[in-house]
Amino acid sequence: MVSSKAKTVADYLKELPPERRKVVAAVRSVIRKHLPRGYKETMGWGVICYGIPLARYPDTYNGQPLCYAGLAAQKNYYAVYLMCVYGGSAEEGRLRKEFEKAGKKLDMGKCCVRFRKLEDLPLPAIGRAVRSLSVDQYIRRYEASRKLTKRGR
Repeated sequence: MVSSKAKTVADYLKELPPERRKVVAAVRSVIRKHLPRGYKETMGWGVICYGIPLARYPDTYNGQPLCYAGLAAQKNYYAVYLMCVYGGSAEEGRLRKEFEKAGKKLDMGKCCVRFRKLEDLPLPAIGRAVRSLSVDQYIRRYEASRKLTKRGR
């Protein structure tokens, strides 16, 4: 995975070639338009991150802001990281159906949606996924998953 050392989103965008910057900017615009109140855009793990600031929720397993979504231009593709679809959730099922309905091939890991060009991504589906969980809903989901982890499941 390619990661940037940029400290700000503006610096990250500046380091991209113009055509790649255009693709990232288009997806970023959709994410920002649909992002529920309370999430903050930052740089983290070398990609653009959308997460819950530590001032709002400091009790994370790694001491980092709780990441909800991410966006990156990787070496051979782009990636949108959607924690709201992680783990076989109802949101994942909806996203899969929306890709199918749009006639697009979904290339997805656990939460990473990979695409090679903007036309491969049904942007309305990404927007709906991003707006699917409020900060409070995401915190509840995170806390429930941590309880399962502590029990060894």
